[in-house]
Amino acid sequence: MAEPKSNQFKIPEKSVLHKSYIRFNFSHRIAHLILLVSFTTLGLTGLPQKYASSPLGGILIRIFGGIETIRQIHHFAAIVLALVSIYHILAVLYRIYVLRVSLSMMPVLEDFKHLYQDISYYLGRRIKKAYYGRYNYAEKVEYFAVVWGTIIMGITGFLMWNPIASARLFPGEYIPAAKAAHGGEALLAVLAIIIWHFYHVHLRHFNKSMFTGSLTHQEMEHEHPAELAQIEAGASSLPPSPELLLKRKRIYFPLAATLAATMALGAYFFFSYEETAIATVPRGETVEVFSPITPTPRPTPTTIPTSAPGQGVNPLSWAGSFEELFRNRCSNCHGLTNVGGLSLSSYADALKGGKSGPAILPGDPDASVLIQIQSKGNHPGQLTIDELNQVIDWVKAGAPEK
Repeated sequence: MAEPKSNQFKIPEKSVLHKSYIRFNFSHRIAHLILLVSFTTLGLTGLPQKYASSPLGGILIRIFGGIETIRQIHHFAAIVLALVSIYHILAVLYRIYVLRVSLSMMPVLEDFKHLYQDISYYLGRRIKKAYYGRYNYAEKVEYFAVVWGTIIMGITGFLMWNPIASARLFPGEYIPAAKAAHGGEALLAVLAIIIWHFYHVHLRHFNKSMFTGSLTHQEMEHEHPAELAQIEAGASSLPPSPELLLKRKRIYFPLAATLAATMALGAYFFFSYEETAIATVPRGETVEVFSPITPTPRPTPTTIPTSAPGQGVNPLSWAGSFEELFRNRCSNCHGLTNVGGLSLSSYADALKGGKSGPAILPGDPDASVLIQIQSKGNHPGQLTIDELNQVIDWVKAGAPEK
């Protein structure tokens, strides 16, 4: 719609100033709220996994109850996002086919004209901003960024959630590539919401329409003047007749039900086809560590000798038992990812410890962080009581390597 020339500075009557215009109905606002909660949860549980070795990432993982719990919460939020995306697709199709609303969210050439006019306004070469309709170019970019981001996160999420099936269909390199793309897109999405969306919607001007459902006359004049002019001129499209609505609904609802069932089945396949990669790693044995009976009984743990030539490896040592025990129990978090800066891949790394201090302090089990954490229980790589007692005896004995 062209900009008005003669009445652009016309002062509206007082009765018009207090008038409100519906922008989002109740279903729109509920869908937005669900999207807000699921997106926030995904960000709070996903980024700590991407930056698990950072101090803040480790703190958030512990707040959420550990790596397994934070992944379960992340997966649940992903399911909610998938369901609200399916609902949005069906709702858009309903508005297009049944209500026959205009595709005002689609980009048009006029958006580039508005962008040029806004740049001219910010450079001081124009006295007012562009003449926006129902959606301006920034809102359209933000909407399609959500669509694009959801598609990318869905594809890469499937590759990581179902790595065995993915490796049968694609080269193995696709899975680490999907992990990099998933984390990068997540970081981009969170930054876009914080920097772009929060500024334009909450800081620059607090737009309450997604919560109240409507905009005032002044807000419409400022944000959507072209749409306001259409409404006041009576040029906005009229709703279809009840008979025509009923006829279209009879066609739409069976097709929508079929489409919804197909997408729901696809989502179920997505989320239940196989266990996640972390769950398919063989869990550690729950039996006691085998310690062969030596001919000479040891009076106290401190008198255990280290291995001597010709006598093999001392079982109560790193090389004799505990290297394999820690690899079996702790390698998921402290072998590949080094959560909290701690690696138990080698004897030297175990003595070095992580950000919380030395994991193993020879001769002093009370000061050994590994024993402190294991003694609390409910650790993702929790040792049995007998295994923990053997680790304590080994540390008391000076934690020999061989």
